[in-house]
Amino acid sequence: MDSVRIRNFCIIAHIDHGKTTLSDRLLEATGTISPREVRAQLLDSMDLERERGITIKSHPVSMHYVTADGNEMLLNLMDTPGHVDFSYEVSRCLAACEGALLLIDAAQGIEAQTVANALLAMQQNLQIIPVINKIDLPNADVPKVLAQMEEVLAIPKEEAILASAKTGLGVGDILRAIVERIPPPKAHAQTKALVFDSVFDPYKGVICYVRIFGGQLRLGDEITMMQTARRTQVKEIGCFVPAMAARDELLCGQVGYVVTSIKSVSEIKIGDTVTKTSDPATEPLRGYKEVRPMVFSGIYPLDTSDFERLKSAMGRLQLNDSALTYASESSIALGFGFRCGFLGLLHMEIIQERLRREYDLDVLSTYPSVVYRVFLTNGEWREIDNPQFLPDPSNIDHIEEPFILATLHIPTDSLGDVLGLLNEKRGTCTNTETLDGTRLILTCRIPLNEILIDFNDRMKSITRGYGSMDYELAAYETADLVKLDILVNGEPVDAFSAIIHRSKAVSQGRRMCEKLKELLPRQLFKIAIQAAIGGNIIARESLGALRKDVTAKCYGGDITRKRKLLEKQKEGKKRMKSIGKVSIPQDAFIKILKT
Repeated sequence: MDSVRIRNFCIIAHIDHGKTTLSDRLLEATGTISPREVRAQLLDSMDLERERGITIKSHPVSMHYVTADGNEMLLNLMDTPGHVDFSYEVSRCLAACEGALLLIDAAQGIEAQTVANALLAMQQNLQIIPVINKIDLPNADVPKVLAQMEEVLAIPKEEAILASAKTGLGVGDILRAIVERIPPPKAHAQTKALVFDSVFDPYKGVICYVRIFGGQLRLGDEITMMQTARRTQVKEIGCFVPAMAARDELLCGQVGYVVTSIKSVSEIKIGDTVTKTSDPATEPLRGYKEVRPMVFSGIYPLDTSDFERLKSAMGRLQLNDSALTYASESSIALGFGFRCGFLGLLHMEIIQERLRREYDLDVLSTYPSVVYRVFLTNGEWREIDNPQFLPDPSNIDHIEEPFILATLHIPTDSLGDVLGLLNEKRGTCTNTETLDGTRLILTCRIPLNEILIDFNDRMKSITRGYGSMDYELAAYETADLVKLDILVNGEPVDAFSAIIHRSKAVSQGRRMCEKLKELLPRQLFKIAIQAAIGGNIIARESLGALRKDVTAKCYGGDITRKRKLLEKQKEGKKRMKSIGKVSIPQDAFIKILKT
């Protein structure tokens, strides 16, 4: 098919604004799937996506559409995630498209990720088609949403298409707008294909998802990966309809997949340029900027013998999710594992769940942390993402922590409670903007460490589910941070260490000590559970000893006989405490780290 009749586009929106439902209607309207194949969330292939009702991985699909004047068009669609933790997935899809459908919920209006994803598309110079979705809902307020769109995104309301992905209303208008408004792909002179995603198949090896920007790729061609200089042969080539369908070739402007003889996941780089070995391109395509993880956590196998399986699984997951980073580490308490970097807490949760489901691995994660900059007294500085590597306090001049610039969209009546939450999390509100009579946009600076655990959940509770948040890394600022150690019988337990602000160290240490007192099994001697900052103990709990009744054999007689036995026992317990070691059971680690 001539590239003039090809349109490449993706669907972008805030989470739960109906992207996947609209993609289902587009597949039905173009006849890509038959009526017996129709099911909800068709492009969400993972069980995890279907259970949670969110898109985690983008999925390309090719559709044939015949216009009113009889021209057959090839429409390549990519359904993208909406959550901020998967924004890297969205940016990769945008790089492979010329246009984007921007979905806005007619009932909820413009949300944080609507703005963030629209700005991403504008930065890529894509043609944006705004679609007001869910107009069939009783509480839909289309005029208000159109006014918001003009005010916040500066998109004229005349360009918007009114639709309902659930009922199929407006789908014909959307298809016509895609053909008329989105430009056809521009052809490069040399053969170039962008690798925007990849998966690992145990039988075929690495499968690359590509968009052809110039020339064509055919079955049997010898190709070169320009970043790694790896040469290989095209064993299979095809497109998505929506399942993989083999073809003889992929032409300029098309989106599809390439199966090569590469079996090693480390030899494929997302954002690489594929070219023909016989006629290589001189300049690679512009790839993706290197993603910077924002949250770090240790992931360890519950069974230490599963380490090699975990290592293999992490490599294959990284191929499918290039926002994940990992490096080997070891812990005295937990054995061998990996220090992993994630884009956010949901990203971390999804990776753990995929390890359990797709690779049948039982894993445990340590307390999440962020990257701190530690400035030493000798003038040097280093980046620390693990409390174990924090230098001695006497050698530290100061520590800087990352701050984020967060955009909160909240109802007006929740302002007081949200500002209280920000104050508790050491955040400051730098700007307040009224969106309309009922909604506000707050621009805030918050330490990244403070939003890791419960910030989003508490904001959702305060705003009764109507609040939304988007954030980006702002800068590093000096803070009064300390390393909190948990000591059991005088021995520090590295898995429970955390870098924390001094003002919150006492309450956090007390909570950890109380929780450990509940979970640790009692020993034959008294155990001190302590929280410490350097050499200062800031919280303590005592776990009582198991006592053997040594006076049971004394029936009557002088009290001194009993006292003598008790004193002897007391001396023995003192010796036992000095040489005894407390073995913390694995389930105690699991329960503590899960809470």
